[in-house]
Amino acid sequence: MFDDYLMRAALAGIGLTFATGPLGAFVVWRRMAYFGDATAHAAIFGIALSFAFGISVYAGTLAVALGMALTVASLSGRGHAMDTVLGVLAHSALAFGLVAASLQSGLRVDLSAWLFGDILAVSRADLAIVWAGALVVAGLLVWRWQGLLTATLNEELAQASGINPRAERLALTLALALTVAVSIKIVGALLIAALLIIPAAAARQVARTPEAMAVGAIVAGGVSVLGGLGASLNFDTPAGPSIVAAAAVLFVVSLFLRRAH
Repeated sequence: MFDDYLMRAALAGIGLTFATGPLGAFVVWRRMAYFGDATAHAAIFGIALSFAFGISVYAGTLAVALGMALTVASLSGRGHAMDTVLGVLAHSALAFGLVAASLQSGLRVDLSAWLFGDILAVSRADLAIVWAGALVVAGLLVWRWQGLLTATLNEELAQASGINPRAERLALTLALALTVAVSIKIVGALLIAALLIIPAAAARQVARTPEAMAVGAIVAGGVSVLGGLGASLNFDTPAGPSIVAAAAVLFVVSLFLRRAH
């Protein structure tokens, strides 16, 4: 089974949804779309550094994504105009990453794969890393679920209940950085935020509880992965963008389902 590249791609994509599904729900609830963009765009800089110093791409991406996520999280509580700050950080990180990548001769050819993903090139080792990272993120979110949910709904209520909103924000920051690191090869830096947001937004249209939305986002993500891979195989389109396009179609369908309901 693991000798079939299409099967490895499907398993990698489905494994990733166990992280992007529930995490995407919090991204939607907290309106953190730009936060995800800034972290994902910084991953390109991490890739360039990884090639420059000869270290694992996953390690370099995780380090830079975590640094960006912590920077954004620290600024969010200091009264800055966050939409402006996030816009500056997101585009600056992408620009510096592309400049650094252009200085790496061996990286120029493969840059589009890191930007838009190359899920069909996932190896057995990549598959293990994706599933391990996704399960760690899913476990972290399940462990901190009630605290994260309370802090998301009302920070004052969370403090009154003995929950530290900053600690919960840090947990989300760590989860987001790890998700970006393990998904960079599958959907690429430019499409990670879309995979986080669109399945969760689709699930939001039909779910009645937070838990149902998180599970629904996992299911929507899995359907998007299989649908996108099927479209890529039949129409010879790029796999990563096809997965996001399938998620977008699923979101439109969810809107009609909500209206019909």
